[in-house]
Amino acid sequence: MSGINKLDIKQLRVLQLLLQERNLSRVASLMGLTQQAISEQLKKLRHTFDDQLFIRASNGVFPTSLAESLGEQVNKILNSIHQLFPDTHFDPAKLNGIFHISASDYALVTVLPDLLNEVTRQAPNLKIIVRAFESDNLNQLMVTGEVDLALSFPEFIPDTSPCMFLFNEQHVCVVSKNSPLANTTITVKQLAALPQLIISPSRANLKGPHDQWFARLGLKRNVVMSIPSFAAAPDILSKAPLACFLPSRLLPNDKIATVDLEELPPSFEVIAAWHNSSTNSPILKWMLKLLKDGSYQIPNCSGRINEHLSLRYFQKWNYSALST
Repeated sequence: MSGINKLDIKQLRVLQLLLQERNLSRVASLMGLTQQAISEQLKKLRHTFDDQLFIRASNGVFPTSLAESLGEQVNKILNSIHQLFPDTHFDPAKLNGIFHISASDYALVTVLPDLLNEVTRQAPNLKIIVRAFESDNLNQLMVTGEVDLALSFPEFIPDTSPCMFLFNEQHVCVVSKNSPLANTTITVKQLAALPQLIISPSRANLKGPHDQWFARLGLKRNVVMSIPSFAAAPDILSKAPLACFLPSRLLPNDKIATVDLEELPPSFEVIAAWHNSSTNSPILKWMLKLLKDGSYQIPNCSGRINEHLSLRYFQKWNYSALST
């Protein structure tokens, strides 16, 4: 009973938010307290549980195994207490601290401008850090709080991560505007034989997202170059006799021209993803709502959620929570 007597609701709330946010200053902002006050509450929690609970990292803190094990029970306790009171209003204007986003240069162009415009308008004191997308260690970056939200394609997101569908995108075949293939129509077999450039934003290899599509057609594509940047592709294509697939939202570009194919490759989804421990984070919920509300502004957005994404999404995330 001595441990129970040492705990109060505020300490449990601090523990819950630290598990979600991994950042003392952000927790202080959400609770309307100073960072020193949060540190004092954490000191009491450490004494009560005889454990460090949270260890400092370069961009905040990350939980010990004991802290992680407490998360589910703390959520249940506070959810029960929360039902005794009316819902509190979340005010982004009162936010401060830092929110970390991982995104490719494609997402920088297509998703982030509208999102960041809304963020700066609604939460002028919240700082945003956007880092290059790194799929191989994305999960670890999410665990340590170095990435709060990732904007990417499903194949680069860990299967354990909750995600939200944003929109569908279609790849278009492009070449230099001076190429004899510019503005012509060719077969997929003809394309497979051409030297090709691929964009691999997170992995340095010659494997592209359409390799399986070519293989299903009994073809092997001739990939001769891989770069990490969508933005650099038009400059390279303008000076090299290569073909390339670029997302349609990056076109038109005056350095390149399209090549029509008799059969188009499958479309692909653009998604937002986060770590499971952050699902109930008020800041994350708000950020996802901004993305959801802004998706209609993106041209050609079909609104389709495929079966795989739908399953991952609804297992991990209560969609109705976006409206709270």
